[in-house]
Amino acid sequence: MRNEDLVTMGFVRGAFGVRGSIKVHADTEYPDSLFDYPVWWLGKEGNWKSYKFENGAVQPKALAVKLEGVDDRDAAEALRGMQIAIPRSELPDAGDDEYYWTDLIGLDVVNQDGVTLGQVSALMETGANDILVVDGETGQRLIPFVGQYVLDVKLAEKRILVDWGIDY
Repeated sequence: MRNEDLVTMGFVRGAFGVRGSIKVHADTEYPDSLFDYPVWWLGKEGNWKSYKFENGAVQPKALAVKLEGVDDRDAAEALRGMQIAIPRSELPDAGDDEYYWTDLIGLDVVNQDGVTLGQVSALMETGANDILVVDGETGQRLIPFVGQYVLDVKLAEKRILVDWGIDY
């Protein structure tokens, strides 16, 4: 599977119990939505391997997940730090004014004066709203991903238009 065909949805935090379950941090709106996908791709640095999802449960701070072929604590612990991805073709289409975070990473962020503030390097969830982490020549900016500041997202043009001054 090629990197561009996969969308990262979380990562393995470590082993959960002694029977091969893993502890998963999900970067999804609803963590248990990962349970809807029968095959998960785990990997690092572009090296991916598929695993069949057997079952899972929501825990207070993570998901506890059993994958086929991961049958003991050592095998589960060996997956620590692996990213979890799903093929883009299996994901539902994003709704109007909705975006997959992975699609925003790398986009240029330009203000209304035409000044490029940098590129989106990450997104953060704060509870109140998501935050664009923008890295540019003059440092890092944190811009709330809300309509007041994010005026337009043009995926095809790889650009986000923001109401954000150069000196903020």
